[in-house]
Amino acid sequence: MTAPHRPWKPRHRLDGPEDAPVVVLGPSLGTSMDLWLPQLPALARSWRVLRYDLPGHGGAPAPDGPLTVEELAGGITDLLDGLGVERAAYAGVSLGGAVGTALALAAPHRVASLVLVCTSPRFGDPAAWRDRAALVRREGVGPVAGSAAGRWFTPAFEDAEAYVAMLRATDPEGYAACCDALAGFDATARLGGISAPTLVIAGERDVPTPPRGHADRLAAGIPDARLAVVEGAGHLANAERPDAVTREITAHLDRTWRGHDR
Repeated sequence: MTAPHRPWKPRHRLDGPEDAPVVVLGPSLGTSMDLWLPQLPALARSWRVLRYDLPGHGGAPAPDGPLTVEELAGGITDLLDGLGVERAAYAGVSLGGAVGTALALAAPHRVASLVLVCTSPRFGDPAAWRDRAALVRREGVGPVAGSAAGRWFTPAFEDAEAYVAMLRATDPEGYAACCDALAGFDATARLGGISAPTLVIAGERDVPTPPRGHADRLAAGIPDARLAVVEGAGHLANAERPDAVTREITAHLDRTWRGHDR
């Protein structure tokens, strides 16, 4: 008999002052919560920083069944409930950004401010994601890890291997399930329903989600969203150009989320 599918429970970590307003940080497909280490010192000075790992990523358990981006967002809502957090800001990279988009649509009263980094309302052809999921289930994460540096960074970035190592350590089923989740995600027609003050950050040289056709659609579709394009940055812009991305995020949060309405 097949075991019932259990709700996703994120593996998480908290940093920063216990009484500060909460900021949730979502990682990208194939990385762990440590993707956000470049921003952590600056954010943890003024905010309670809640980082999480995706299923099968960063040592978190693999999922026991299929997942959607909306279910991933539901896991964040449950996590906030368990921590007694009514409202939080949310910042996410790539898949982590999609989770933030879904969260802001499903529970607008929970999202005080939103930062979407190198992400999209729709991640291209769903068939390509399902093909990638099938490849990883068949051959493991090795094939996608071998080409990750070229997808994630510009050729000038010298520290790619530290991030590729996160992908090599990812559980194949966790990675594949997240690919399937991306295949089924399309928030394009619903972006007008996001009410949180939103900053969209794009990497100028991002290959998977370039500014044109991805970040610009988010910025155009979300009411009053602002778009910031980071020069010389690839897909993991917060890792490749950490200072520029940190400045954009902290300025946005300083303006929109100091916890006054907690």
